Amino acid sequence: MLENYYRELVCFLNARLGNRQAAEDVVHDAYVRVLERASDTPIEQPRAFLYRTALNLVIDGHRRNTLRQVESLDVLDSEERFFTPSPHISLDHGQRLDMLQRALAELPPLCRESFLLRKLEGLSHPQIAERLGISRALVEKHIVNAMKHCRVRVRQWDAP
Repeated sequence: MLENYYRELVCFLNARLGNRQAAEDVVHDAYVRVLERASDTPIEQPRAFLYRTALNLVIDGHRRNTLRQVESLDVLDSEERFFTPSPHISLDHGQRLDMLQRALAELPPLCRESFLLRKLEGLSHPQIAERLGISRALVEKHIVNAMKHCRVRVRQWDAP
């Protein structure tokens, strides 16, 4: 059901951000947030909920960028250099990565490839469509389906 709003939301955010790639990234993040939400309560107005989530992500991103602009490079450098996750966190990330790889392996090849080209190589939807010889609409559908599949599978495997 949420897939129906993908293009509409990208166009909406593109008009506000002036950058289609940034708009697509925000929409992907919004879909992930909505699909991964902890509540089992059904969303009464999915379109409004998705738009609000996307706009909140844009606002959060703007705030982070504003904060980053005023922080000195020394502070940022020291944060990066001295951050080492605990072994427990590293193990959890490793396990999640394994689950994600298994979930991706279950996808049809074009669906998996569309998702990986977007998330790992950062290609735009038109670039992915051209590379794979499929329509842009199909690329969008593949990416959303891959995100949904991975979310469902990781939740199944993660359940006690």
